[in-house]
Amino acid sequence: MQPALTTLQRRQWLALAAAGVGAWLKPALAATTAQPLQLAAAWEAVHGYQVGVLAYRGAALQVSAALDVPTRAHGVWAERGGTLLAVARRPGDWLLRWQPEGEGGAKAIAWAWAEPDRAFNGHVIAGSGGKTLYTTETNLETGQGLVGLRDAATLEKMGEWPTHGMDPHELLLDGDGSLVVANGGIPALPETGRLKIHMDRMDASLVRLDTRSGALQGQWRLADKRLSLRHMAWGRAPAAGGPRVLGIALQAEHDDIAAKTAAPVLALFDGQKLQTCAAGAGQVLAGYGGDIAWAAGGFAVGCPRANGVAVWQSDGHWTGFFPLQEACAVASAATAGEADTTLWAGGRLVALMRDGTGRTASPALKNVRLDNHWAPMAG
Repeated sequence: MQPALTTLQRRQWLALAAAGVGAWLKPALAATTAQPLQLAAAWEAVHGYQVGVLAYRGAALQVSAALDVPTRAHGVWAERGGTLLAVARRPGDWLLRWQPEGEGGAKAIAWAWAEPDRAFNGHVIAGSGGKTLYTTETNLETGQGLVGLRDAATLEKMGEWPTHGMDPHELLLDGDGSLVVANGGIPALPETGRLKIHMDRMDASLVRLDTRSGALQGQWRLADKRLSLRHMAWGRAPAAGGPRVLGIALQAEHDDIAAKTAAPVLALFDGQKLQTCAAGAGQVLAGYGGDIAWAAGGFAVGCPRANGVAVWQSDGHWTGFFPLQEACAVASAATAGEADTTLWAGGRLVALMRDGTGRTASPALKNVRLDNHWAPMAG
């Protein structure tokens, strides 16, 4: 865990910042647009942590823009108009809006710092009207989870809602305008940071909040209390006319190593029930789901401890596993103008690109150690 920055350290840091894979793969996909695919991401560079943009050119993903950040970043969000948002890894104290292009290169536009008794939990999204940002946060005095409401223009906090649980992580808007939040459920204290304590009190849940008032509209839990709900992605309905499905990546927190290793890494929510999905026979996913995306016709979960990407259909049927060292970040991108048809997964030194027809490529990742997430930017 990175130590928290004091007010003086923050000012000093901002002043300095202102100054300054194998034969199984099939043939690579041909480029389908004049503009290269660009992915907003966070990574560890040679001299510290950065947020930036990776562009797919030739056989590699190369840094096209980068900005130093004071501590490790986690979630990234691409805004309309080309600006980007990034949030510090939990328990974090900064939120950043930045511009990847322009005269003089990448530059920070606005910073927001968490209040002394609050911490960011790594994710931010924009509201449907574009005027509000939502962030997951923790009350450091009580350990309770919060959704922070922020002015999208200034990043200033306007209010907060309880998430009715601990350790809220990712949050997404539903089609009806409500907000779904994954409460990871892991207890922690301010003085222990990311150290997990009192795991017998673990209480993960999925909640739905009314974005007009913050009122709780529903709460769901898994039968296994040691599965933490972390990242989420919307998928297509398994049947025509049916409800779309929410995929949730899971991280096992069992004391027993065998139970932890064999634990599922995906749960599906159809609006009524929350249930886990099994991996294929003999497939071990080490109980750790990283990022999740709906891409190429299925839910893809990055499994860094199993060194690969696991894929399921929207009805929970197992599809397969694609080896990729330290795979975590996953995202969907368009191919030939069709949305969500291509999976992009980031690994240790190489990425995986796979489209809906099964064609694959392995672009190199140069000069970065990719973090947990990336997101395609609008062309």
